[in-house]
Amino acid sequence: MRAATGRAGTHALSLLSTPLNARVLRALAQGPQPLADLRRITGAPPQTTMRGHLRTITETGILLRRRQTHFPGSVDFELDRAGEELVGVARILQQWLHRSPDEPLELGSPAAKGSIKALVDGWSSGIVRALAAKPLSLTELSRIIPGLSYPSLERRLGAMRFAGLIERCAGSGRGTPYAMTDWLRLAIAPLAAGARWERRYLPEQTPVIGKLDVEAAFLLTVPTLSAHPGNSGLCRLAVESQNGSGESRLAGVMVGIEDGRVVSCVSRLDGRASSWAVGPASGWLRAVFDGELDGLELGGEQALAGGLLEGLQGLLPRPSGGA
Repeated sequence: MRAATGRAGTHALSLLSTPLNARVLRALAQGPQPLADLRRITGAPPQTTMRGHLRTITETGILLRRRQTHFPGSVDFELDRAGEELVGVARILQQWLHRSPDEPLELGSPAAKGSIKALVDGWSSGIVRALAAKPLSLTELSRIIPGLSYPSLERRLGAMRFAGLIERCAGSGRGTPYAMTDWLRLAIAPLAAGARWERRYLPEQTPVIGKLDVEAAFLLTVPTLSAHPGNSGLCRLAVESQNGSGESRLAGVMVGIEDGRVVSCVSRLDGRASSWAVGPASGWLRAVFDGELDGLELGGEQALAGGLLEGLQGLLPRPSGGA
């Protein structure tokens, strides 16, 4: 079994960033196809290339390979349950790509592949988590992310800026700060959908949802939300997990709300909260994708947490299957 690499959600998005994989999923969403027809529908790639891609995604459990009874030696390919749900993730990813700041991008195109790769690299390296807190210069990022060489960090930032995920902004210190664009904030939708798919179908082969993922997700999304008008207070949003010793730990944000507006969002969880929503990652994913709140503990002035949950549900549409 291969070791898990990257960060939660990146494996699913990397699969979908490969143009041929995206075309295969789109074709099979319409129903089973024999190899010859599938190859024709997906643009007639070289036979060895086609077989290699099909072998890889079949071994991942996305496709089923069935022999035709009426044509001995021939096979049909169709989506397994994992493949059907990955098509739903692809739909959310396509919705995000259509909102690219320069022009709508099509999943399966070279431009879409570049943007997805820039997002995956930024998410995996910790750049997105760092910039979710505040704008930072290249020099400041290199101090925060010591595991990444300066040239590698510079390349990733360049790719993210070219894709429209980050932008330069004014700063008072040395160096030019980089800030997230609204489009990068919206990227939490495909990342979360990808992470949910991974936990369902590749739990032992893909990364768990960790502290950095949780903090980045909340810091990206919560500042764009609002609670119910007239409500004010401090709300704790936290994901509960266990460390290697079985001890419970929390990761998340404290959100300050004044008259229904989010005025602060920080990753420090200390302080007295007037409202809270706490639960495991699986409970949060069910809550925001399916509207099922039974996996979360809500307390205090529930209108505060409830308003933020409603906002998160609006940002993260359900990744249903289909074309």
